[in-house]
Amino acid sequence: QVQLVESGGGSVQAGDSLRLSCTASRRTFDIDSMAWFRQFAGKEREFVAAIDWTSNVRYEESLKGRYNISRDNVKNTIWLQIHSLKPEDTAVYYCAAGRSLRMQPGDYKYWGQGIQVTVSS
Repeated sequence: QVQLVESGGGSVQAGDSLRLSCTASRRTFDIDSMAWFRQFAGKEREFVAAIDWTSNVRYEESLKGRYNISRDNVKNTIWLQIHSLKPEDTAVYYCAAGRSLRMQPGDYKYWGQGIQVTVSS
């Protein structure tokens, strides 16, 4: 079993930046990438960004300019830096671990509990 622990969420003002973090308890043979998803109230989870352990990245195209994913392999940690936050960024953000920079929630085996990000105008 792999545990993913997210932190860094909260309430911020529009225009601010926010940095979310996710730390995995361990690495396994079936994990070579980690990802961020977000879920708006009443909707399904949506892909945000993914990164593998050689620093290949994949972004949802519409978020490419304001969202940045990064990693620290020594700490088994990934971050999501969000710039110029907008009210429409308000969602629960989830960390996931799996393989091959997948973009579908069903392709990920391990998930964090999710953290709330709320952006006020």
